[in-house]
Amino acid sequence: MHTNMIIDEKTIRAALLKGERITLEAKRAEKDVPKSIWASYSAFANTIGGLILLGIEEHLKEKDPAKRYEIFGVEDADKILKDFWNTINSAKVSLNILKDSDVEVIDMDGKTVVCIYVPQADWREKPIYLNENVYKGTYRRNHEGDYHCTETQVKAMIRDANDEGNDGLLMRHYGMEDIDEDSLRQYRSEFREENKDHVWNKYDDKKFLSSFGAYTIDKETGEEGLTLAGLLMFGTGLAVRERLSNFRMDYVDMSHLVGDERYHDRLTYDGRWENNVYQFMNRVIPKFTIDLPRPFRMEGIKRVDDTPQHKAVREAFTNAIIHADVFLPGGVLRIDKYDDRLVLRNPGTLRLPIEKIYEGGTSRARNPRIQNMLRMIGYGENLGSGFPMIVSAWKDAGWGEPVLKNQIELDEVELSLPVQKPMEISKNNSNENKRELSDVLKNVLKNVQKDVLKELSDRQLVVLEMIALDPTISAKAMSEKVSEKMSEKTSEKTSEKTSEKTSITARTIESDIAKLKKMGILMRKGGRKEGEWVIKL
Repeated sequence: MHTNMIIDEKTIRAALLKGERITLEAKRAEKDVPKSIWASYSAFANTIGGLILLGIEEHLKEKDPAKRYEIFGVEDADKILKDFWNTINSAKVSLNILKDSDVEVIDMDGKTVVCIYVPQADWREKPIYLNENVYKGTYRRNHEGDYHCTETQVKAMIRDANDEGNDGLLMRHYGMEDIDEDSLRQYRSEFREENKDHVWNKYDDKKFLSSFGAYTIDKETGEEGLTLAGLLMFGTGLAVRERLSNFRMDYVDMSHLVGDERYHDRLTYDGRWENNVYQFMNRVIPKFTIDLPRPFRMEGIKRVDDTPQHKAVREAFTNAIIHADVFLPGGVLRIDKYDDRLVLRNPGTLRLPIEKIYEGGTSRARNPRIQNMLRMIGYGENLGSGFPMIVSAWKDAGWGEPVLKNQIELDEVELSLPVQKPMEISKNNSNENKRELSDVLKNVLKNVQKDVLKELSDRQLVVLEMIALDPTISAKAMSEKVSEKMSEKTSEKTSEKTSEKTSITARTIESDIAKLKKMGILMRKGGRKEGEWVIKL
């Protein structure tokens, strides 16, 4: 994946003026090839590429970019070039990834400068290391210069060099007994809905999982069990935490904060849900996207409330999962929601150069089996078209440019999606009684038609608010919270404090839910115990 670069005086002067040390290294090197050049070669190749300039000295304490670099030139460019090529093709470095055109001699101010462009190495070539010692001779680059990679970082690069991805690894001693039955049953139901005539629908669970590479047999030893993909997607919470104790998934909602609240909703490992990837997605995506506008649109007699932006968020969510390196120490799949942006972070740096991600057309998932499982139920684009689709959806909405960061120092990728701040519900959408609505309800109901809103009772509005805050809430829990809310409303209207509490039964709430479902406002996704409510407005 070699990216060509034009090496001329204009390019070099622009690089010096910019002074980005993560992609630029200047060495005085008047007579010989400096020994430190090889650490820079390894570092640039293992990071995002960069320029090495021989014959220029950097004055680190100089703040003025125009004065920071001083051109001295080299005395014998031919000798330096010969020594450089001889060494790079020897056992000194693990692999020469340069072309002849990557090394040029440039005249600058009447002095000779040797310019070496080191591209980012292909993910299958990393790590590029020195002195035949992968753990002691591997470097990466940051804004401070070259640094030795840790053993963990080297192992991550070695894992990434595997064409088959990471998630086909056999998780020894983890079998079908470690599968969460409800998760697999829900997935198979979704799979059947998306692929009605697929032959896999007839398979038993083990054969079904084997077809995806989620269950495997080691042909050498005969040992069989779940792969990393199978455990991550459908494992019980205990099994996932036990085998992957260094990895966790976390959702934090920091939108609509009141007073000194740090957050008002969070989903993390608390023992109340089976913390596998499938359950995490099912619980978080509705919460994550609830504030995105859903313009009213009909196709025939069916309302269509999916939008390019909702699809883009699902794509971003999928990307974060399929590119996560779950073996990194302290790795977190972190999903954060703010009033003005949605942020997704996954452990592991980008396997491809960032410009290739923006171009699209290429996909190199760390977890291709999970990628396929999600694709079969409607998540994820093919052939690397996902990120351009996200950019296009955001451009169409006019919400600003998505920002993708390859945070190498943190071994983390971050995608930030700017969004409109929640809008106040318009006067045209408020009912004749001008009922006071909470911020949560304003966002839920901002696209609802006036005649529909008029049909909702105060109690049904509170029911919708409870569901918006917690899509998994039960009718019993809702009845208690709605009772409290309605008592507060009664007190406010009468301007009197009362110890009498409005009592609303679970049966009444179930009746309200039935009406909301009949009106097309509410639907149930999943079963009675493990499912959740979805507001369709």
